[in-house]
Amino acid sequence: MTETATSSAPPGKRMLSEQVYARLRNAIMRGDYAPGEPLKPQDLAKEQGVSLAVVREALVRVVGDGLADRLHNRGFAVPAYSDQRWQEIAEARRTIEPVILRMSVERGDVDWEARVRAAHHRLARTPAYTPEEGKYYSEAWSEAHRVFHRTLLEGCGNAVLLESFDRLWTASELTRRWAAHRDPGRDGADEHRRLEEAALARDADTAAAVLARHLTLTATALTDPARRP
Repeated sequence: MTETATSSAPPGKRMLSEQVYARLRNAIMRGDYAPGEPLKPQDLAKEQGVSLAVVREALVRVVGDGLADRLHNRGFAVPAYSDQRWQEIAEARRTIEPVILRMSVERGDVDWEARVRAAHHRLARTPAYTPEEGKYYSEAWSEAHRVFHRTLLEGCGNAVLLESFDRLWTASELTRRWAAHRDPGRDGADEHRRLEEAALARDADTAAAVLARHLTLTATALTDPARRP
């Protein structure tokens, strides 16, 4: 559904569609739906007490976020672990982000150093899980995580590269949550600490290597059959 089409809908329908979209998006992020599970418009409409048209509009938006697939003649479904796009996104991130981080380490000023330290402190002090938000990362931790990674790269001073990071980060948000659940023994806190230390030590080689490994571990958690949810 395009923005123009959505904005031309009656206000009441727009509000309902927004509410259904938000609930559906949050449910997928919480892990209420398993990877590959169908998202049946008729069932969702009945559960939420809205029309089929409202549900379909919300589903199209969720597809646009990369949180669901529109299947040919088979409706909608949560993406599967095996979806090739996750590995393509991971490859893109491993190719781009270490390069940006290297630039950031080389160009960042003292203010950038202070922001990196503050962002890491917030990330380290924010609980990754809360009982009310399901089995995946909490919203507060996810945002602190995003801010830390973006702040690391902001020293590059290149807005176009940072926009590329923003797009890839959004596209990989769901897989990040899945990967953590499939690899609960992973010490992400140590990986983030090492990233901060290497960046602030102005060790571009180590920082880039640590980040590349950090991204690789996330992708591997989705493809390794030994790691079950």
